[in-house]
Amino acid sequence: MNQQTTGRFWLLWAILCLCNTAIAQPPRGPLVVSPQVNTDKTVTFRYLAPTAKAVKLSAQFLKAPIEMSKDAQGIWSVTTEPVKPDIYPYSFQVDGVTVMDPANVAFFPNERFKASLVDVPGDTPLIHAMRDVPHGSINYEYYPSLDGTTGSLVVYTPPGYDQNPAKKYPVFYLISGTTDTEETFFKVGKTNLILDNLIAEGKAKPMIVVMPYGNIAARIAEQKGGAKPADPTVRDGADAIKRANDFATDLVSKVIPYIEKNYRAVANRESRAIGGFSRGGGQTLRTAFGNLDKFAWVCSYSSYLSPAEMDQNFPQIGGNPQNTNKQLKLFWVSVGSDDFLYKGTVEFMDYLKAKNVVFKSLITDGGHTWMNVKKYVAETTPLLFQ
Repeated sequence: MNQQTTGRFWLLWAILCLCNTAIAQPPRGPLVVSPQVNTDKTVTFRYLAPTAKAVKLSAQFLKAPIEMSKDAQGIWSVTTEPVKPDIYPYSFQVDGVTVMDPANVAFFPNERFKASLVDVPGDTPLIHAMRDVPHGSINYEYYPSLDGTTGSLVVYTPPGYDQNPAKKYPVFYLISGTTDTEETFFKVGKTNLILDNLIAEGKAKPMIVVMPYGNIAARIAEQKGGAKPADPTVRDGADAIKRANDFATDLVSKVIPYIEKNYRAVANRESRAIGGFSRGGGQTLRTAFGNLDKFAWVCSYSSYLSPAEMDQNFPQIGGNPQNTNKQLKLFWVSVGSDDFLYKGTVEFMDYLKAKNVVFKSLITDGGHTWMNVKKYVAETTPLLFQ
């Protein structure tokens, strides 16, 4: 093959490659930047949908969804009023269908709904903000769970963990709510950054935080080829209690041994705390009350047990308050004043008071939200292991 022929061959090969690339790559639309947090704390949201007839923004800082307007390129947008600094879930309603923001990589891990997240920073960094402090690590773990299945965990280790191989740490087992996953306390609750900041300020002791997946029944069904069961409809019904007991069995017999084998955890009840939000709060209370030989620190966020369940399943808690108070170094109950579980949580507090069970409580503004959960984590972690 002469030089001229060789040159033509490579030119033809380059043209074919370019043609194949053009065929393989779908045409790109206009660049969409969303969300855009502005200096005045207003936020601009955008969504590309040239053929949509109506697009609305739904966000947890809004009282109701708001209409968006479309430009000539087919990008729908809206700029909100100034938003109070925090992290909020949001989504778009496109012709009545709820979708995430495809321009945003930050999302809310959840089994049922799929929302994106917008972080509106404060003028002074909030407790969950990324700050210039030493940072811990996040690890994903898999462990042998119930019925021969494989469970999943997210584990936070504090700053200095890898640099101090002889040091052991207390452990906080932290359980998220109904339909949440093991990632939610990490990606939405920012527990790792809250601990990093509190430890740097000297307000919290370095600790390991273990975040398990709370829906044992769904995982067993998924891994055994069955249909995912619906969530229990009655919080203290037989199905809900059975699932909570299964979770407690998994945590005590599987998760704790796995953590104490694979991490430098202090293996005694005084060095174990348990806490949770919503369903995770109910799992916290049932697991702790049934295993006070394992836990000395208990934090219930936006959750409760009914007086009837307490008397039937955990009579020792109120029946012997002196022993309960001696065993629990911290018993925490918190809820928002607009939370749909507010009434039941207050009744739970009244029950504890009537039984002379000592606990700390916090009632905040707001509802059943992760904005409140971050507050509760920031308030309770400085109290643990002191």
